[in-house]
Amino acid sequence: MKTVNGWLNIIQNWVYPPTCLLCGAPGERGLDLCGACERHLPRIGTACLHCGEPLPDGAPSPCGRCLQQPPPFDSCRAAFHYEEPIRHLIHGLKFDHRHACARTLGELTARHFREYAEPPDVIVPVPLHPSRYRERGFNQSLEIARHLSRNLNLPLELHACTRSRTTRPQAQLSAKERAKNIRGAFRLEREIEARHIAILDDVVTTGATVSELARTLRKTGIARIDVWAVARA
Repeated sequence: MKTVNGWLNIIQNWVYPPTCLLCGAPGERGLDLCGACERHLPRIGTACLHCGEPLPDGAPSPCGRCLQQPPPFDSCRAAFHYEEPIRHLIHGLKFDHRHACARTLGELTARHFREYAEPPDVIVPVPLHPSRYRERGFNQSLEIARHLSRNLNLPLELHACTRSRTTRPQAQLSAKERAKNIRGAFRLEREIEARHIAILDDVVTTGATVSELARTLRKTGIARIDVWAVARA
């Protein structure tokens, strides 16, 4: 599989040479980003080992909030702060249907998790409700996860859990409203044959969505649930 993907990347780069999505310069290292733009990406340094909240250098981890009320997943890690230009790439995919952004975000995220995280048995992208899928035409977390999966040679699980009811957009709500809005929004369709999974989301803000999904998946007896995200707000 790695050999096939390697040849596909060589052919793709020959036919469509990588071009920086941010400034238009030639891409480098097989990315649609130039070296200068990649170096200025807002990477996360110190973060809470449980919730992924960015912390000042030298701050203790887990954070005080996780010590008082641990999240329903085992760990959360994001590659970047939800700041420019990562926000620009995520919005380019999510709202402008620029699917080249999914490839770039997936490859950047794969490089991060290859270095900083233990590989799970399977990756579970956060599902969209069918009505939201029809409206948008795709699931941005799934599109990023496809590239992440291919780069890390990890399987995807797409059918074990579905979004069973529509919810208001989380971005419009407070932290309390987000938790209430997403409660009971996911439904198990079948058990996942894995002991260790990683939930993949594009952006984690309060963690309400990934927490609810983790609670739902935990019912199948999964031993370890990590949350992976492109960005942490």
